[in-house]
Amino acid sequence: MPRKRATIREVAQATGLSPAAVSYALRGLQVSEETMERVRAAAAELGYEADPIARALASGRTGMIGLLCGSLEDLWQQSLAVGISRGLREKDRYALILDAVGDPARERALAQQLRDQRVDGMIVQPLDPSAAFWKELCESLPVVAIGDSLAGTAGEVVFDNRRGVTLALEHLQALGHRRVAVLTSTRASTPDRPADVHVTAEAERLGLDIDVVTAPHGLAGAASAARDILAADKPSAVFCFADSIAYGVYAAAQELGLSIPGDVSVMGYDDHPMSGLLTPGLTTVDWDIDGIVRAAVRLISAAADGATRRRRIIQAPTLRERGSVARIS
Repeated sequence: MPRKRATIREVAQATGLSPAAVSYALRGLQVSEETMERVRAAAAELGYEADPIARALASGRTGMIGLLCGSLEDLWQQSLAVGISRGLREKDRYALILDAVGDPARERALAQQLRDQRVDGMIVQPLDPSAAFWKELCESLPVVAIGDSLAGTAGEVVFDNRRGVTLALEHLQALGHRRVAVLTSTRASTPDRPADVHVTAEAERLGLDIDVVTAPHGLAGAASAARDILAADKPSAVFCFADSIAYGVYAAAQELGLSIPGDVSVMGYDDHPMSGLLTPGLTTVDWDIDGIVRAAVRLISAAADGATRRRRIIQAPTLRERGSVARIS
């Protein structure tokens, strides 16, 4: 027969404290460190576990933070989700992770679903930052945006895409590249995202001839898009707005018998850990994923606890040079 769940009153009796004092101690509020340790030791010995439903009803909070990912086929977003989930757990919260699979319509439906499930807040890396529904959503619960800015958020960790694009294209230009294919996951239904706007403007400034092509994050789809580019009218370099997409270029080049960087140079944009293991290693733009995770967790935790001050953190990039870009004459 399973053991009956110990109650907070039993913990109170074991420690000689009131149930209210035990509740405060278990949550780390308004009591001394010594009292917290004593209460938690007694709770562990008795097998006490807080009832999440009762706690949610009493506090009006679920302890859940929605994490809406643009596409979990993107390995960088997978790493981001793992880091945020672990960071929230350290804050005694849990991540409810949903995948928009690169579809703006699905993104909207999932965002509204998270709101209706009464999550305490939401972290999102938006596919369509200009969509009108974000404003209404941000009025109904705390939202922290990663990557692109959203109107009305409780906080945001914004990428300095202008600087990131400039680092990448100036690096290619300095090594003699003039014809560059740009692979982006942005769809026709989500135009004018900052990174795509910047790449067009910077290419014009630097005198580069670019061809912007849509490619998914999944390996097969990215490889197919890259194969079409490399087989038709081969550019000297391919700049990808995700390392996951760049892996597809590696696969396509191998299939076509092209060497990297001898026949075509390749650049990525987020420095996934796997990028250093490729042969040659992928030159890419590093956004400091650990710093992004810490900032996002800090911002959503504060907002879920009632903080009203809006914080905007601008994430600066660095260029991570490896061996996938060659100098050409």
